[in-house]
Amino acid sequence: MRYPVIVGIDGTDASHDALDWASEEAGLRRVPLLILHAWLGETLKAPAGQETRLTRDAGEEALGAAREQALMHRPGLAVTTQLADDYARDALLAVSEEADLLVLGARGSGGFSRLLVGSTSLYVSAHAMCPVVVVHSPDIRSTAGGVLVGVDGENGGDDVLTFAFEAASRRHLSLQAVHAWSYPLVSGPGHAFPAVYEEEHVAAERERLLVEALGGRRQQYPDVEVAEVAVRSGAARLLVTLSEAHQLVVVGRHGAVRGPMRRLGSVSQAVVQHAHCPVAVVPVG
Repeated sequence: MRYPVIVGIDGTDASHDALDWASEEAGLRRVPLLILHAWLGETLKAPAGQETRLTRDAGEEALGAAREQALMHRPGLAVTTQLADDYARDALLAVSEEADLLVLGARGSGGFSRLLVGSTSLYVSAHAMCPVVVVHSPDIRSTAGGVLVGVDGENGGDDVLTFAFEAASRRHLSLQAVHAWSYPLVSGPGHAFPAVYEEEHVAAERERLLVEALGGRRQQYPDVEVAEVAVRSGAARLLVTLSEAHQLVVVGRHGAVRGPMRRLGSVSQAVVQHAHCPVAVVPVG
């Protein structure tokens, strides 16, 4: 059986929140949910010589409890569990090839309390073949606000907008589309547009690009109330700030191929780490 929505758990509070979010999403999509736990990274917590048996048993127990939690949150949901004999990031990347959505908690069980987002969640959101939702765990979960989507306007992003509109429609939420721009505009390293480009002209052009990017989706999703705004600002800072008043932020993943977080651009990485609500990272291209 194919599992369109998959959630990775590790027994942390963050993974419990991710499980609730994934259960709700699978229920809204009317698709099965797969709960995945990878146990190889947990062997150091077991007594020497008993790593495999005790860690696998603990994993099975965690999966059983997670299945009960999912069914309590969303009765009638088709739920299956899987214990992966692998490390978490490898197991999650493998299943992302067949999933429509992968859901993870922002904080993992690695023990680094100062990290805002665990290394596994960052790595998987940078490399997964499908969209990844990283669920942050605030003290108080806001039920106000709607879906926030960052619009590039130049590097494609149809999949990003489609994900955002569908999420808003599915949850009966409003959608705010934002496009951040800088001035003077820079076309490449050391190359700026001439000074004849007045700031007000640039602002008008950016607003036009945003309207064009939204295109016919207003007609395609007439139930979604849409607001758009083009702002002279840093994209990451703007999205993180606005995330406080939203239930989901949607960003694209089309960063330069550099370093261990290659494919997760600086904006996407900053939003995943610092947003105040769940963040969906959608592959572009």
